[in-house]
Amino acid sequence: MKEKRSALFALIVLSLIWGYGWIVMKIALRYSGPFDFAALRTLLATVCLFALAGAMKRPLAPARLPEVFLLGFLQTFLFLALSMWALVDGGAGKTAVLVFTMPFWTMILAWPLLGERIHGSQWLAVAMALAGLILILEPWGLRTTLASKVLAVLAGAAWAASAIVAKRIQAKAHMDLLALTSWQMLLGVIPLNLLAWLIPSRPVEWAWPFIGALAFTAIVTTAGGWILWLYVLRSLPAGIASMSALAIPVIAILGSALQLGEVPSP
Repeated sequence: MKEKRSALFALIVLSLIWGYGWIVMKIALRYSGPFDFAALRTLLATVCLFALAGAMKRPLAPARLPEVFLLGFLQTFLFLALSMWALVDGGAGKTAVLVFTMPFWTMILAWPLLGERIHGSQWLAVAMALAGLILILEPWGLRTTLASKVLAVLAGAAWAASAIVAKRIQAKAHMDLLALTSWQMLLGVIPLNLLAWLIPSRPVEWAWPFIGALAFTAIVTTAGGWILWLYVLRSLPAGIASMSALAIPVIAILGSALQLGEVPSP
């Protein structure tokens, strides 16, 4: 129970920093292309994580590299690339909500792969959350933002798949969370930087708002956030952890309305 309470507290902190992180990322895209920004923030976060692990003298010997590479590909490369691409044309709040189709993908995958079934009143929570997501998605009026919405949903699916992989890795053998986060990020940042190099974009404008956004997203939301997320996944069932994280898009919607003027329709 003590560990579960700690995991729930970590989830609250994570919801706050990841919720506001969508607003910070949207601001950063005024000064940089999406893939350049994703590559820069992840590279900086990777350096910070390995430096922290070295300072703390934590074990950093690579282990289970094929599975950790798959985790990095899904969680760092695919999720970040798709979500940043979706943000280019999509609003911060709405993109965050569509990325959070993740819990539904997680529950679909967790049933056959992890044996985590949905019970009793949990079905009511799932139905209410699904109804809310449909209202945000507005399938009856997709129009010009269809590509952005599809990219955001695909980012959610990639994140869900990574959650299943993370649970399976931690079920097979205990791995230090800092080492696991560091290695999956290093292995994911390689294809992310390759993508940024292959796809041409406008030069990065190194203004102070961009530097601040880069520092916040790299150190707080990326390095710190993924450590918290893997800790939550280790302590709670994947389905419960992902459904509980639905507070994140709520914070993103409120923040984007207050700071970016993206006021939701009735």
